Amino acid sequence: SYDVLDWFLTSEVEGIPFAWHDYPVNQLDGVQNNLPEFMVTQHPLDSEQRAEYYIARLGQFDTKFGQLLEGLRLRESKGIIPPRFVVEKVLAEMRGFVTTPPRENILYTHFAQTVDDIDALPPARAEDLEAQASAAIEASVYPAYHTLIAYFEELLSKATDNHGVWALPQGDAYYDHRLQVSTTTDMTADEIHDLGLAEVERIQGEMDAILRDQGISEGTVAERMLALGREPRFLYPDTQAGRDEIIADFQRIIDEINAEMGDWFVTLPEGSVEVVPVPEFRQDGAPAAYYFPPSLDGSRPGRFFVNLRDPAEMPRFRMRTLAYHEAVPGHHFQSTIQSELTGVPQFRRVLPFTAYGEGWGLYAERLAWEAGFQEDPYDNLGRLQDELFRAVRLVVDTGIHRKRWSREQAIDYMLDNTGIAETDVVVEIERYFVLPGQATAYKVGMIKLLELRERARAALGDAFDIRQFHELVLGNGDLPLTLLEEQVD
Repeated sequence: SYDVLDWFLTSEVEGIPFAWHDYPVNQLDGVQNNLPEFMVTQHPLDSEQRAEYYIARLGQFDTKFGQLLEGLRLRESKGIIPPRFVVEKVLAEMRGFVTTPPRENILYTHFAQTVDDIDALPPARAEDLEAQASAAIEASVYPAYHTLIAYFEELLSKATDNHGVWALPQGDAYYDHRLQVSTTTDMTADEIHDLGLAEVERIQGEMDAILRDQGISEGTVAERMLALGREPRFLYPDTQAGRDEIIADFQRIIDEINAEMGDWFVTLPEGSVEVVPVPEFRQDGAPAAYYFPPSLDGSRPGRFFVNLRDPAEMPRFRMRTLAYHEAVPGHHFQSTIQSELTGVPQFRRVLPFTAYGEGWGLYAERLAWEAGFQEDPYDNLGRLQDELFRAVRLVVDTGIHRKRWSREQAIDYMLDNTGIAETDVVVEIERYFVLPGQATAYKVGMIKLLELRERARAALGDAFDIRQFHELVLGNGDLPLTLLEEQVD
C-alpha cells in the first residue's frame, strides 16, 4: 500500500507543471455530457428524498458550469486551447441538448418516468416534483448550457488547427509525462511507436492466415476485414428490434462465459453486470462500448454500455471480444474485485492505473480465446482485429503527439490497417487528441501481463496454477506495472 500511494503521489507531483493541460469540455466525456449521463444512469431515484436531491442538483448546474468556465478561461490564458474539431463538436452537441423544450429533455423524461414508479408517493406529489424538475431545467440547466455555448462560440476563432499536444506550451514534456502515467513504465514515445509497428505486422500475419483458410485472399487484411464487416450474415437490422437483439445477445455472451469462470479464477466478483444502451444524446461522440463499475455499496450493478447509433458498426464477429473486454472476465472482474477488496486502505479500492486496467481488458480477450470461447474462426478474427486495433493505437497516438501527424494522416493509417468502419475510426482518432497517451496503455499492459504469466509458468513448471496467477493479479487491485512485476516475481 505504501508503494502504491508513493508511486501515485510522485506521479501527481511530477504532473503539477501540466495541471491545466487538459480539455475538460470535449467531444468524448466532457462535463457537458457526463453530468447529464450521471443524472440519468447513476443518480438513484427510489425515494421522495432522492427525487428532491435530483432536483436540487439540477438547480446547481449553473454553479457547476460557472466554476467550469473559470477553469476554461484560465487554460485559455495559458495557451491551452483544444483542437478546432473539439470546439465544433461540443458546440453541436450542446446546441442539440438545449433545443428541446424542458419537458422533452432526457433529464426531465427520465425523472418523470422514474418518479411515477416510487412506491407510496401520492400522484399529486409526483406531479409537484415533476413541475419542480421542469422549472430547474429551465432556470438553471439551460442557462448554464447557453453560457457555455457562448464561450465556445467565441473560442472557435482562436482554435485554428487540429494539432497534437506538441503544439501546447511545454507540449513534449507534457506528452512524456502522459506516457509515463498511462503505461506506468519508462518507455519512450519512439519505443512505443516501434513496438506498435512490429505488433501491427505480426497480428496482420495471423489474420491473413485465417482469412486465407476461409478462402478470402484478395486485398489487404484491412480491405478484407472491412468487406467481411459488411456482409449481411454478420449484421443486425437497423431497427429497434435489431438493437434490442444486440443487447440480448451481449447479455447471453456474458452469462455464458460467466458460468465457466470458476475454472480460471479463485475469487469471482459478487456484483453483477448488466448490458444497457449508451444514452442517445451521447451516441455520436461515444466509443462502441464502455463500462461503469458497480457502486461501492453494491446497490447498483456494473453496467456495460453499448453504442447502438448504427447496428452496422457492430458486426457479430466482434461482439464476443467486446463483451469479454468490457465485462467478463475483463473490466467487470477487474473493477469489481478491486472495489470489493477488504483489509486495505480505501485508496486501494478506487485508484485506477490505466496500463493495468486496460492491459487486463485486452488480456481478458485473449484468455477467453484460450478458454475456448472463440473457436469460430470469424470470432477469432474479431479478437485479432481488436488486438490489431490496439497495436495501431501505439502508432497513431505517438504519431499525433510526437511525430506531428495530422488528424487526417492518423485516420488514414488506422483505416488502411484495421478494416474498422470509418465512423468508428474518426471517433477513435479524435479521442486520442483529447486523451494523449491513454491509448498506449492497452497493448503495453497486455504484453506485460503475458510476459509475467510466462515467466511464472517457466519458473514454477508443473506447480504453476492459472487460477492462482489471476488471484495474485486481481487480488491486489490496480497496480503500476512495475509494482505488479515485483508481486509476480
